[in-house]
Amino acid sequence: MATVWVDADACPKPIREILFRAAKRSGVPVVFVANSAIVVPPGSNVRCQVVPKGFDVADNEIVRQAEKGDLVITQDIPLAAEVIAKGAEAVHPRGEPYSPDSIRSKLNMRDFNETLRASGIHSGGQAPFGVQEKQRFANSLDRYLARQH
Repeated sequence: MATVWVDADACPKPIREILFRAAKRSGVPVVFVANSAIVVPPGSNVRCQVVPKGFDVADNEIVRQAEKGDLVITQDIPLAAEVIAKGAEAVHPRGEPYSPDSIRSKLNMRDFNETLRASGIHSGGQAPFGVQEKQRFANSLDRYLARQH
């Protein structure tokens, strides 16, 4: 059975709740990888894997363990690119799926925005996380789970 891996340090609480319910409903294993413990439902197929603090430690652990067919939940575009290269799927917590076709342009845009920020140009941040983003994520997760059965 496929596993859902969550880059949990930056995962919004509403997304965690959706994942808890989906794991219970579908039986899919969900692993939250984080630098500190996250409370997960007891006696379930959801667990938290705590990794040492450090730059990209959680990301590297997800890349190491993710396999073809798994799903990775992350805001980190380079992490998404690495797991897609391994044959896993990836989706942003706001519900936008990453794909082999879109990941290159997302990496380029990320690098461009990073260059702007480094030169002192602030491009603003993401819009607040709301009901639409939650619904979009739930729909993306449901589509993935439907393909697994």
